[in-house]
Amino acid sequence: MPKYLLIKHYRGGPEPHRPVPSMDQWSPEDAEAHTTFLYRFPELLEENGEFVELQALLPTRTWVRYDGPDADPVTTDDVDSESGEQVAGWCMVDVKSYERALEIAALLSSNPGPGGEPLHEWIEVREVLNSMTSDT
Repeated sequence: MPKYLLIKHYRGGPEPHRPVPSMDQWSPEDAEAHTTFLYRFPELLEENGEFVELQALLPTRTWVRYDGPDADPVTTDDVDSESGEQVAGWCMVDVKSYERALEIAALLSSNPGPGGEPLHEWIEVREVLNSMTSDT
């Protein structure tokens, strides 16, 4: 079965469905509903044997670059985080089809936001390269 990585961004996608303030501006109840959904999301997938892993990421990041065999890695802190794209987290699923991966991504997109309304956020869907190889 193919594996897909479902990528949740802090910002990103073709265009926002509706404006949503950053989570630090949500009510405690809305933030709790949002995180509860994410904690329960794997349970829905485990019932079908589709869940592989789900991880949330902090917004801070460091960029690293190789600069030759005799040099230390070159690093820089998150540059221009206001306009740069940031990954909020990801979910790996093992499903029977691309269509099923899209269904799961749509469910993840329905995560509640302020006022309990679905976020309607874009979820990036990427097939894992190794899952495209044949076992023959």
